[in-house]
Order: sequence, then C-alpha cells, then structure tokens
Amino acid sequence: MDALELSRWTRFATKGGIGKCTAIQDCVAESSEDLMFLKDDEIIVLMQIPENEGVYLGYCEGVVGKFHAQTVYFHSKLKRPVMTKRNSSAMSSRYRPFNIVELSSKRATICRF
Repeated sequence: MDALELSRWTRFATKGGIGKCTAIQDCVAESSEDLMFLKDDEIIVLMQIPENEGVYLGYCEGVVGKFHAQTVYFHSKLKRPVMTKRNSSAMSSRYRPFNIVELSSKRATICRF
C-alpha cells in the first residue's frame, strides 16, 4: 500500500469507516498486509476484501491491515459501500476507498474523499 492510499484509508477511518468491531482475541500479524491487535482493541472496519469471504480491511492504533471476522465482534451491521469511479490513477485497484451511503429513517449521508 503506497503513502497516498494509506492516507486515504486513514482519513476514511477517522470518519468511522463502514463500522466498528472489537477484538475477541489477540492477533499477531503474519504478513505485512495483516492487522495486529490485542483482545478488546477497537477496530474501524474499512471494507470487506472481495476475494476472501470473512476477511476485512481495518484500522487499529494508526495501522491499516487485513483481519479475519472470526477474531472480532461486530458492534452492528456494517454500512453498505457504494463504489465510485476515481480519477486518480496512482491508486492501486486492489484496495480503493469508496463512498459510503448511510441510510436512516430521517436522512441519507454520503461520505466523500
């Protein structure tokens, strides 16, 4: 993940991502793409990894990485991502931030990057 992509994911995390979860066990990163966390750490969920069911991209303690759903407790249903085309060609197509539509009974909010 390059610096620009990391910056965008970090900014998305400060806006709450698509949801939150809490670690139910310690998880040691096995590769540079994995997220390391301790039991009871709060993780901001950024996206579900499309090619791996049960694997998510998350943010914890200033670090962005992948984690498995079975190692966390999700606080609520995750928000639904709305994919949008970006003009930036510098960004990897692997993990790309997206707009989120949060629907409630009173309003719809769109978060943009």
